[in-house]
Amino acid sequence: MVFRQLEFLLKRNLIHDPKPPILLSNFYGISITNMGTKKKTTKTKSLSHGRPPTAKPIRTASISSRATRTLIRSHHNLEKQKAKALAEGDHVKVAALTKQIEAQGGIESYQKASLLGQANDRGGDSSRVLMEWLEPVSGKLRDMVTNGRPARLLEVGALSISNACSKSRLFDIERIDLNSQADGIKQQDFMERPLPHDGKEQFDVISLSLVLNYVPDAIGKGQMLLRTLKFLRRVGSPAGHSETFPCLFLVLPAPCVLNSRYMDESRMEAIMESLGYSMSEKKITNKLIYYLWRLSVDRQTATFFKKEELRSGKMRNNFAIVIK
Repeated sequence: MVFRQLEFLLKRNLIHDPKPPILLSNFYGISITNMGTKKKTTKTKSLSHGRPPTAKPIRTASISSRATRTLIRSHHNLEKQKAKALAEGDHVKVAALTKQIEAQGGIESYQKASLLGQANDRGGDSSRVLMEWLEPVSGKLRDMVTNGRPARLLEVGALSISNACSKSRLFDIERIDLNSQADGIKQQDFMERPLPHDGKEQFDVISLSLVLNYVPDAIGKGQMLLRTLKFLRRVGSPAGHSETFPCLFLVLPAPCVLNSRYMDESRMEAIMESLGYSMSEKKITNKLIYYLWRLSVDRQTATFFKKEELRSGKMRNNFAIVIK
């Protein structure tokens, strides 16, 4: 009876599709040809056997994009609270916050989340933007490599040795991070890195991609920007004093500039110009803001910038940079 029903359905289906409905016959363990009536009992197969041969298993990330962003934000907030507690001498609160940070995996989990964020399906490697901006001078950079004097790049907060800058082979790259996750990345705090003795120890490009926002307090952020001046070489660079070098590649979460009480685009530009930087490039996406700043003026002193409210609103964040 079942066979006759199947045969009827098959004949009706053949009017529209001359191919045998293999999945239907396999489901009942019966082999049916286009118009045949031969019955053969076969072993029932799993559903995966009935999928098209071109189908491949779908691989999912170990952590979702939302969970990644949540972990990164939580880590930043806890670090900020910890820095504030340290400044206030509240050691009990410091200990409690330290336990919270460790409970969610510490800096290792934060870095893994950041690495996932660099995956192509999460927005990709931010250094690709830098390489796009340096494309007009790529010929000069290749000549420098050929002459044995490649441009030097310091990548602060490096997470990978296979990003776009590394693959370009246009730079002599030094990579540092607070907690190195790979060979080729030196474990070092940029704020404690020994100052260069001469131009040979300085760099033509410094990358601060999603690093400045990790500094927990506004004064520390200003000190980091001031410190970049000591590591960029303005004299004796094989790149010469061009319209591009020396330069600072700076990447921040877009809300740090676009939705802060204490920061906006005008204030950001004013701070950087006070340090001697001029903006060469800027790109804003839904999540990030990218800058390329060329160090064009050797400032002996920087203008003082305090933390002051520029715009109000309950939904604003507290990102700020203090220069003093």
